Amino acid sequence: MHIRGIILEGYSNAGKTSVLKAIKRYQSQEESSERSVVILGEHYTQILNNKHGEYVSLTREEHMELLKERVEMLKKLNDWAIQLGPASRGSRGLFYVLERFHLNQRAAFVDSDLDEINKIEEQLESLGARCILLTISPEVVEERIKSRQPEEWIYKTEEEVRSSVSELLKIQNVLRHQAQISRVPTIEINTDDKNWDEYVRVIMEGNDIA
Repeated sequence: MHIRGIILEGYSNAGKTSVLKAIKRYQSQEESSERSVVILGEHYTQILNNKHGEYVSLTREEHMELLKERVEMLKKLNDWAIQLGPASRGSRGLFYVLERFHLNQRAAFVDSDLDEINKIEEQLESLGARCILLTISPEVVEERIKSRQPEEWIYKTEEEVRSSVSELLKIQNVLRHQAQISRVPTIEINTDDKNWDEYVRVIMEGNDIA
């Protein structure tokens, strides 16, 4: 197999963007790493999108089709490398990162039939995918959501803040449950300490977090 990949999942403010940046740094500094890299941020994979200044949500069917297209792209790239014959990981291997992918679909449509998403997950597993679910502890949620755009929180009421905190924790628990029943191997990483480079070392080297 010439391919391996990371799927970054987690609710807003869990640190996906920071971890993605750290993965890029790690990959560029590792001498034996793949020279061919595919990185798709959430704008190429997620359900809710800003389209010409207006937020538009894909239907379950539309998002499923999007996921299938992305997986098919990776399969074709891998098939191309395989038919060329044996080679080193650096010269012909493919490393990919997908942000907000199969768990995003599962969490948004929890009551839907699972056959299609199960098939996608089986394909992802065959393409060397590992899912990283980024989470934060309840006691740091308020600080984390306020730190992103502090000016937007100045005039919010305590009730609005509590509601946002509750929503984040609720969705996070849904993602956690869906990860447990997903066919893609998943590691949950708590990002309270914001130690992005250490998280990526754990992800890329397959070590356990201390």
